[in-house]
Amino acid sequence: MHTLVVFAHPEPDSLTGSTARRVADLVAATPGHTAEVADLTAEGFHPTFTAADLKTTRTAADAPADVRREQERVERADHLVLVFPVYWWAFPALLKGWVDRVFTNGWAYGKGGTALVGRGVHLVALAGADADMYERHGYDESMRVAIDHGIFEYSGTRVTSSRFLHEADNPDAATVTGAVDALVADLTSAALV
Repeated sequence: MHTLVVFAHPEPDSLTGSTARRVADLVAATPGHTAEVADLTAEGFHPTFTAADLKTTRTAADAPADVRREQERVERADHLVLVFPVYWWAFPALLKGWVDRVFTNGWAYGKGGTALVGRGVHLVALAGADADMYERHGYDESMRVAIDHGIFEYSGTRVTSSRFLHEADNPDAATVTGAVDALVADLTSAALV
């Protein structure tokens, strides 16, 4: 079993980055499992949707080389884990650009687009606001509709697990560390191994 953990954050040592690496480390420590971390910022992935990307979307033409490399990483994985900070109730632009460019017509959706089918998809959202605010305003449901349904179900698969870490900006580091530990342990024991 192989897991690809993808994250996008401008600071490599951020809570997002450390959470992604902890997920990968716990998965890799399990016999028979391997993990790979894709740090989109450090790797210099370009999220800008180009004319070549538009051609791929319209005609299912061959994807640009950088996109094809990302698709091959996803194809090697049994599980795909996206770890991200919540920016304006969605993915950060870099991660959204990765999805826009990598999940192409004829690969992720459309005729022959079955690349995500059968893969476990796991979302880990690190949110600054508390759970009550998300529930009160419907942000969690809005994100599930946009991401779980709008991206993954459209691509013929389902999100296997979706977890929020609320109050990720809490100044009490011990509280945040404990919450991350619990989230990562739950994710890796229940869903990935």
